[in-house]
Amino acid sequence: MNSGRPKTLRLMSLALSVLLGLSVAAGAASRGADGKYEKRTSSHFVLHQDVAIDKTSGLRGSRRFEQELLKVLEKAYDRMDARLGLRPRRPIVVVVHDAAIYDRRFGSSFRFPSAGFYGGEVHVRGDVFVHMELVRTLHHELVHAAFHAELPSLVLPAWFNEGLAEWFGARGMGRHSLTRGQAHHLSTVARDGGLYPLNELSAASFGGLEPGAAQLAYIESHAFFEYLGRRYSERKIRDVCRELVRSHDLERAFQKTFKTKLATLESGFYADIMANVRP
Repeated sequence: MNSGRPKTLRLMSLALSVLLGLSVAAGAASRGADGKYEKRTSSHFVLHQDVAIDKTSGLRGSRRFEQELLKVLEKAYDRMDARLGLRPRRPIVVVVHDAAIYDRRFGSSFRFPSAGFYGGEVHVRGDVFVHMELVRTLHHELVHAAFHAELPSLVLPAWFNEGLAEWFGARGMGRHSLTRGQAHHLSTVARDGGLYPLNELSAASFGGLEPGAAQLAYIESHAFFEYLGRRYSERKIRDVCRELVRSHDLERAFQKTFKTKLATLESGFYADIMANVRP
């Protein structure tokens, strides 16, 4: 763990202004600025999609695509309630952009490849069919939307917001651990003493990080929640989310849920990583 990490981490604080700009552009997108955005609704979502699919009733027709998206979203909503105790009352707006339009409008706003973001609405880079990476992205961004709905004035640290979203996104794909590549990368960085302490991952977003630094930040934050679920049970992750919504205090939520300080949990997390590092 290297507390002397270069000052590039300060760029994370710029992400709030980036997201504010994105939300303005995104609002125009949801009104069909570059094309006709089809609109459908379900119990908990308002979906706008502009993926270039022929408007037919076939397997890959736009209507079928929209129906499948809403089915995925409603399942994710129920899973979010069960796993995280989050159940926003107001409908969540989800905009699925044609990939070329998404890249043109939003690609330059991040220093690393982006598949989606939340800026008042969920925006994702679409495809012509619903695949597992799209499912993962939708699950990830729903966590951001849910916390914004529950705690609109509270700025959460990125290690919590992104780590939990990555953890939930992996569960949406049926994955219950880091991938082999993620685990190897984490172990290699740990061996070289390059892990971030959580206080260096506590700005509002990872959006200003260089690609390599962002990759590590996302993996490490995700791994922290994998550790909590494995060491203390996944039910505790749900409990800490519920307590956070109730108290609006992250430190207090962890203290009450885990009966110990967040710093102690962090120490246990890094010790667990180092125990599995090969020379």
